[in-house]
Amino acid sequence: MEGIAELPSLALLESVRCLGCSEIYSKPSAGGTVQKNPGCPSCGYVGWIPLRRPAEPEARHRSVAGRRLRFRPLR
Repeated sequence: MEGIAELPSLALLESVRCLGCSEIYSKPSAGGTVQKNPGCPSCGYVGWIPLRRPAEPEARHRSVAGRRLRFRPLR
């Protein structure tokens, strides 16, 4: 269609901490290539950890021991 401007694409960003210098910066959450995300803007190191922990699945409540043991009193 002519006359319709292209809409910009949006990228979801996440805050990460550089493992080299501890700088906090944003990077695309979907990953990306070196051209899109070259690493830490302060030191250039490409190692990072997310500031937010991923959601943990709910723990299942179950006994690892199985049946409860009955103890008899000593005589």
